Amino acid sequence: MSKPPVHAIAVALALLLAGCGQSQQAAAPADPAVTVARPTQRTIVDQDEYVGRFVAVDAVEIRARVSGYLDQVDFTDGQMVKQGDLLFTIDKRPFQTSLEQAQANLSQAHANLSFAEADLARGAQLVHDKTITEQTFDQRTQAKRVAEATVAAQEAAVRQAQLDLGFTELRAPVAGRIGDRRVSPGNLVTGGAGGGTTLLATIVSLDPIRFEFTFDEASYLRYERLSHDSHDAAGRSGSARVALRLIDEPDYRHEGRIDFVDNVIDRATGTIRGRAVFDNPDHVFTPGMFGRIRVPGSAPYMALLVPDAVIGTEQARKFVFVVDDGNVVRQKYVTLGELSGDLRVIKDGLAPDDRVVVNGLMRARAGQKVKPQEQSPAPTAAASPPQASD
Repeated sequence: MSKPPVHAIAVALALLLAGCGQSQQAAAPADPAVTVARPTQRTIVDQDEYVGRFVAVDAVEIRARVSGYLDQVDFTDGQMVKQGDLLFTIDKRPFQTSLEQAQANLSQAHANLSFAEADLARGAQLVHDKTITEQTFDQRTQAKRVAEATVAAQEAAVRQAQLDLGFTELRAPVAGRIGDRRVSPGNLVTGGAGGGTTLLATIVSLDPIRFEFTFDEASYLRYERLSHDSHDAAGRSGSARVALRLIDEPDYRHEGRIDFVDNVIDRATGTIRGRAVFDNPDHVFTPGMFGRIRVPGSAPYMALLVPDAVIGTEQARKFVFVVDDGNVVRQKYVTLGELSGDLRVIKDGLAPDDRVVVNGLMRARAGQKVKPQEQSPAPTAAASPPQASD
């Protein structure tokens, strides 16, 4: 059998290659599939976040009211004390002696008064009988009045001596945690109402406890206007519910209320001081501790939310991909709001009927035609207060 000519084989190969190229051009890539979803609508309240510090409702310095040698300490450093608990005792013996002397002087004054009253009573009959002169009777009257004044003075001296003796026992004026002792037994402590008194210890109350923070003038005006419409606002006439977290906590688990807004704005910083009060039954909060507080910053409103993961960044602007009616990807620049769980509030740039690309972002490009698949919408409900982003 004769072999085909060489030029016939070449023609056959050329036709085969041309057919393969046409089949490759015919198999164009399909439109990429992406998942789209409508924005979630919820009623939310914007939240403002501030850093502040805990302060005690009551903070008391324990100082002696009388001078003397410290006799004993009746507490353990750092313990919780109740109001009225005995803390320090000053040597009582000198004050007990002073009290007994004052009581003796009072007894003597009473005896002198009794004699003066009896002498005056006798003088009243004698002056009636013209036995003594009017001048002598007036002298006896004056002696009685002097004796009465002496009794009053000695009674005051007894009360003062009793007070001084009572001041030798220093008791807790408030309930709270006491610090360490500043003076050991055997040392002389200085008391009195003037300066130079000896500091013995300090007590701070813990339950309830206050949290102080500052906010700017614009926020103050916003809170004041909100408080006129609702008592649940941070203005001076409101009592907003607030939430707090400590530096080692991931969420705002502690609830309290605004109870005070200062009466002046600091001219140096342009800020005003606010204060909230929190229950502290387990005494975790300590005066001086830092925390972050979240304050309602708006009235409730209906907001659009999208998953925070679908938001892209282009330099300083934020955007999301949406799919139009022609199934073409479009880029929309948006203004972000607060974070509520894993959803981000969109303040501006998005419409409720927009189809936002939520899955397949790596396959989506602006101007590209895609094959969208609708995701079931999340139920519309009132959400918990959104978390302020750090």
